[in-house]
Amino acid sequence: MKVLVTGSAGFIGGYLVEELLGKGYEVVGVDNHSKYGPITKSYDSHPNYKLIVGDARDVDLMASAMMDCEHVIAGAALIGGITYFHAYAYDLLATNERIMASTCDAAIRAHRQGKLKKVTYLSSSMVFESTDHWPSAEGDERKIAPPLSSYGFQKLAVEYFAKAAWDQYKLPYTIVRPFNCVGVGEMRALGEVEVLSGNVELAMSHVVPDLVQKILKGQDPLHILGGGDQVRHYTYGGDLARGIVLAMESEAAHNEDFNLSTAQGTTVLELAEAIWRKIKGPDVPFRYTSDPGYEYDVQKRVPSVAKAKEVLNFEALTTLDELLDEVIPWIEMAVDEGWI
Repeated sequence: MKVLVTGSAGFIGGYLVEELLGKGYEVVGVDNHSKYGPITKSYDSHPNYKLIVGDARDVDLMASAMMDCEHVIAGAALIGGITYFHAYAYDLLATNERIMASTCDAAIRAHRQGKLKKVTYLSSSMVFESTDHWPSAEGDERKIAPPLSSYGFQKLAVEYFAKAAWDQYKLPYTIVRPFNCVGVGEMRALGEVEVLSGNVELAMSHVVPDLVQKILKGQDPLHILGGGDQVRHYTYGGDLARGIVLAMESEAAHNEDFNLSTAQGTTVLELAEAIWRKIKGPDVPFRYTSDPGYEYDVQKRVPSVAKAKEVLNFEALTTLDELLDEVIPWIEMAVDEGWI
């Protein structure tokens, strides 16, 4: 069986392609290398992998690539950390809308004329940005106020694209919402401006690589955004990839949506201290200072994971301690090599 993955050279995309190849699928990747530039992936030479270097906004390219694929996993998007959301608010909205419209247009064509059975769409926990109750369950996104950030709003639009394509064209779908992916492979993005966090300049990446970099570069006290009481569910990229593929495969996932996340909640301050201890050891006092937070720095992102467990038999079991043991050495190497 052949699967097309958009954004195959990206952060989650890398884990996803590895998971698919490991399960014996043929994989066609589409990526224009716009975020990181041309990079080498471990699976580039795999006999069951083909990369198409191209833009997911090109409908004809996408439709041609999809024609002999049974599944599409729609993962291409502009994405970054909280600073990225603010710096590129319009670009995130406009580019990601065009990517999604092109993907759906091509998929509708491939479903009619080719082998395509279903599209699995990568949404985001940010669809729950405006909630005032937790945990966030599937269906809550349509009961609460819409997201305030352009990124969250566009990810909610992804879900409307999926449902509208079914309503009008009967294109089957599954929607997955990854929560706070953590893993190896997130590098410095092209074109990102440097932002100052205390005495350390950073690219606009996610919280784990930012905290690791600052500690490695000797920042003391450690600068964190806001008071540190923000709650997140940091989920290992390998677990998310496994959940996405299960959702793609499952007949019970037809026209359904799933939160994919660890059940373990962690505050930013707890995360910062855990990283500090792993790098500095137990004897160096943990000191931090708070920088002003951002407007859309949601205080709590807490998912219900019951549906994914019940329907997909999916649980994200990699602990924060385990994923940090993998991620910190990789970030240390990436800093030394100048990748981030």
